[in-house]
This record gives sequence, C-alpha cells and structure tokens, in this order.
Amino acid sequence: MPTEGDKDAKEERMQDTPEETVRKRVHTDTRSPHRGNTPQGSPSRFVSVEELLETAKGVTNMALAHEIMVNDAFQVKPAELPEQSLERRVKEIVHKAFWYCLEAQLNEDPPSYSHAIKLLAEIKETLLSFLLPGHGRLHTHIEEVLDLPLIQQQAENGALDISGLSQFIVGMMGSLCAPCRDGDIQKLKEITDIVPLLKEIFSVLDLMKVDMANFALTSIRPHLMQQSVEYERNKFQEFLEKQPNALDYTEKWLEDTARYLKDTNTDGSGAASCDPPSLLPLQVHNHAYLRLLKWDHASDPFPETVLMDRVRFQEMQLEADRLVLLSSVLLIVYTTTGESISGLPGLMDILKNTVNAILADLHTQSFSAEDALATIAEKLCVELSQCLCRHGYSPFSADRKNTLKGQITATIQPDNTVRKLMDSRVHSYLLASLESSHHKTPPTLPGGLAPVIKELKELTVRFCRLVNFNKLVFSPFYQKILQNVLTAGECPTTEA
Repeated sequence: MPTEGDKDAKEERMQDTPEETVRKRVHTDTRSPHRGNTPQGSPSRFVSVEELLETAKGVTNMALAHEIMVNDAFQVKPAELPEQSLERRVKEIVHKAFWYCLEAQLNEDPPSYSHAIKLLAEIKETLLSFLLPGHGRLHTHIEEVLDLPLIQQQAENGALDISGLSQFIVGMMGSLCAPCRDGDIQKLKEITDIVPLLKEIFSVLDLMKVDMANFALTSIRPHLMQQSVEYERNKFQEFLEKQPNALDYTEKWLEDTARYLKDTNTDGSGAASCDPPSLLPLQVHNHAYLRLLKWDHASDPFPETVLMDRVRFQEMQLEADRLVLLSSVLLIVYTTTGESISGLPGLMDILKNTVNAILADLHTQSFSAEDALATIAEKLCVELSQCLCRHGYSPFSADRKNTLKGQITATIQPDNTVRKLMDSRVHSYLLASLESSHHKTPPTLPGGLAPVIKELKELTVRFCRLVNFNKLVFSPFYQKILQNVLTAGECPTTEA
C-alpha cells in the first residue's frame, strides 16, 4: 500500500522510499567494509532466488511496520494504477464490460438480476465489515433488509425493488461514513439511474474502506509499540541469518565513532590517554546517531540498522544545516549592529522571515549559496536602515554596511568561525537532548539559538523519537557490537 509522506524532491539520492531502499540493499552485494580483498576462511554462501525473494518480502513488511510507528502522518491511500499503464487499461476495459452487461440484464424483459444480486451480496458484506461490536441493531437491520435468500425469491417472482434497496444502502453508508464523505453521499442521493448509482456506490465504499483502515491505524498506534519493536527485531534477525554480513556497516559506524571519541580524548602530545573515564556504550551510541546528521551520503554506506530511516535522517541533516546558517546570519547582524536594534519590537521576526525565504531552496541543485548570501546581506541592510530610521537612530553608514555584508557572505565557508560556532551549538543541543530524553529534563539552550528555538525544538523531538525507537528495536545487536568495540579498544595494562 502506498504511503503518504514528506518526500519532496530535494536531491536525486533522496528519491527512494524506505521500502525501495531496503529492497535494493537486499539485492546488492553487501561485502564487509573491513574485509576488502582479504581471502576468506570459508567460501561465501550462495542464496537461492526463492530465499532472496522471501527475505525481500520480510524486510518490506518490516519497513511498512516501521513506517506506521515512526510516521505520525502515515495513511493508507487508495491504490491507483499509473496512467497509460497496461494494468489500468485492462482494468478499465473489464469494468466497462461488467457494467455494460449489468445494464443489459436489467433492461431485459423481464429483467435478469443475477449480476445485481452478486453486487448486493458484496455490498452487504462490506457494510457489515464497517460495524463495531456495539452496532448490534444496525447489524440486524442490514441482515433484514439485505436478506439474500429473500431477495433471490423476489427476483424470481418479478417483485424485486432494486431501486429501493439501493436507496437503503446509500442511507446506511451515510450513517457509517466519516464526516469527510458526506459530500460523496449527497451526490449518491442525486443519482436516479440504477447502474450509475451502483457504480458510484462501489467507488464510495472503496473510499470508506480506506477511511476505516486509517481510523484503525490511529486507534491502535499507541498500543503497537512493543509489538512493533519485537516484530522488527525478529524480522531483522531472520534477515541477518540469511545475510550474515548484514551488520558490517553498522559495526564500522560504531567503531569509527568510538575511535573518534578516543582520538579527541588525548594528552598534550597527541597520544591517546589510558586514564579514566573510559568510554561508555551509551556515550558512543549517542554520538554515533549525531554523526548521522553529518553523513556523506554520496560516498559512505549508511548503517544497516538505520537504513529504513535514511531519508528522514537526510531531511533532518538538511534542516540542521539551515538552522546553523540562519542562526549564524542573525548572530552576525545583532553582534555587528550593536545595542541600537537589540530591543526593537518585531525586528527579529522580520529579519528571520527574510533570511528563511531566501534559504527555502538551500539544498536544491540550482541553489547558489554565494548569490543567496549576497542577496540576504543586501536585504538585511535595507531592513535595518529602515528600522533604525523609524526609531530615530542614524541609518547605516557605508562602512558598516560593507562590514556587515562581508561577514554575512563569509558564512558560505564551512570553516567560518561564526558558522562553526553555531554548528557546534546546534549539534551540542541535539546531543544533550538525546542524553537527557530518558530523564525528561530539557537541556539548557546555548547562546545565539533563541531566534530559532521553535524550529530547533521541533527538529529535536523528531530526532530523539526516531533514535529512541531505533534503540529499542536493535538494542541486542548494538549491545554486542559496542561490547566488542570497547573491549577491543582498551589500552593494554602494564602486565600485558
């Protein structure tokens, strides 16, 4: 079933859905990044086509269950065949032939109701499927009116009122449908010809089935957490049994993170320190997730355990980059301009909206960061001069404008001092939120991030929720890997 999501075309590599991404990884070579061309102790195990297809099916089901849990906006949508496709043309031809045959039967003298009774039986079954346990009276009413043996007898005796039954069905649909279908029900009431009416009844019933499925998803989602965790974990274990090297990139991801953390904990000579405190598994794990927001998707394979959320992590990475640049520009403006604008009402929102509008397409291929920052510098100088004049301050001098423009355009460089500072603060806040998520105590907001606090908190909630769910699912695999990584990386003792 297709899903609704927020997968706008940002870059070509972000187009695949999580299910497609997993299927591609199942069918591609997953050789270990550690092994290279080193001869193996035992030959590779060949996997049959049947095993591969079964594995792909299991991983696809896992991806669907995962999508339901992590995507609050997930909805079932009616399946639509592509325009001009052979399947769609065949379906249209068959349906057209069926409805033509039904109309011909009803126009016979006397009318033949064999097709119509089959439709009524299908409609009855669908209506009953919409009922909840407390709908006993409606269940009885539908059974009485759509009594198929009685309808068959009426048809044989020429006493069947097909039009009356259709109106009953429309009325029952109106009492069972969601409010968003009231307009569709009203249109059904305006149709007088029986064949077009039955045809549209089936179309609206298909929509009601989708509504019911989405209602069920919304109702049971709060109760699915533990079942979903166990289901995904078991499915991944089955996948791992068929693909023994399916955790190689995950191991490399955690090993590289531990190595980085140890390298940053050095003494003055640059040699790694053996003194405590030693690295903790949770510390390595949290930093590893933070690294996903700095990932080079063009060259580094994504860890298998987070592969289904690759697109989500990419989107959060782009959002973090945008917040870093936005907060950098605003910090430069307020630092350069001084106290004259610090308390002016509404100015921050004006400047923020101006920058946001220009950075909207920040990560598209056609976006020119150099041109955008030059435009931002020009527009902010205009806004600041107008605001200063309105509040009785002297307008910007040419030198101050040039200084401000130069500092804003300089943020195009990743190693720009202000940009590096804000990047560090944004990611420090995300890491602190991840570490404190189990204690329900929000971290202190670093300086300079107040203008983007709303967007930053929204990003933090999405990031922490996704990470914590991933931890729940794959915790047994992570524990084993982290234990091996940290044990292997311990400094030797004097005796050793």
